[in-house]
Amino acid sequence: MKQNKHKTCENLLLEFNFKNIRDHSSQIQFDLGENDSRDIYNISAPFTWGGETLIAGRVEARDSENSEVIFFIEDNKKWKPRNGYPVLNLQDPFVTQIGKELVVGGVEIYDDPIKPGYLAYRTVFLKGESIDKLERFAKGPEKMKDIRLLQLEENKILVFTRPQGEIGGRGTIGYTVINSLEELTQEAIQKATLLDRQFIKEEWGGANELHKLKNGLVGVLAHIARFDEEGNRHYYSSVFVFDPATGDYTPMRLIAIRDNFEKGAYKRKDLIDVIFSGGLVREESGKAILYCGVSDAEAHRITIDDPFIEYENSRMIK
Repeated sequence: MKQNKHKTCENLLLEFNFKNIRDHSSQIQFDLGENDSRDIYNISAPFTWGGETLIAGRVEARDSENSEVIFFIEDNKKWKPRNGYPVLNLQDPFVTQIGKELVVGGVEIYDDPIKPGYLAYRTVFLKGESIDKLERFAKGPEKMKDIRLLQLEENKILVFTRPQGEIGGRGTIGYTVINSLEELTQEAIQKATLLDRQFIKEEWGGANELHKLKNGLVGVLAHIARFDEEGNRHYYSSVFVFDPATGDYTPMRLIAIRDNFEKGAYKRKDLIDVIFSGGLVREESGKAILYCGVSDAEAHRITIDDPFIEYENSRMIK
């Protein structure tokens, strides 16, 4: 059943069953090598490709927005750059598999052609059967982040979008279904149907990772965000479930907030209360490990109850 009222960040925080679960969280340790003190945050969840387990992470100096995406492999309890793999001039990486190919995406920043002296941004996509041979094949509309893909049955591909501006306000979520990666065009993305009951106009959010559930529903790892009166940003990790057969979806609910994680560094004071959902690894035990960027300066992981289990026992969205 569809909800009749938008839920605000305040509503969701009141509903959130806060637990002091810092004992179940930890900062992920990276090693870029000597004399490289850049931050690594807004990471993907670990993924396996070519027989190796990797993490893609955003790497940048504390006082900069010029970032690189580096692929890391674990070595002696630290994640180090994987030799031989490309370094991408992108932000906020994400990965998924479509057919036999790995699809890697991220946010590209560039000089705004309309407003000189300002930066514009867009999501770009690369694909390949091996990471060292990734080729760029698509880009999203200008000023659109958080475009995510999921392989469905019968070679269909679910696309989640995040329009912003005249359509979408500060940022909302849309969806469309395409038949192949060749159909991942700006025009197709811009025609996405909006999920228009997830955010009030003063708040925003987006999808971070899509999970195909056993019954055909899609679990969506997402985020919801707001500004406070002082202009500080507040980002929360959230989930909802989507039915690709009907377009119906559940209300959003929170699964983690900044206070669930250990205290640590931050990029700026207005970013202290920010966590950016990177990925979720579901385990057979009924638990899940959530990987997040924290305060735009660090990467953490936390063990939580699997937020999608309850939906896998029913085809209905309640």
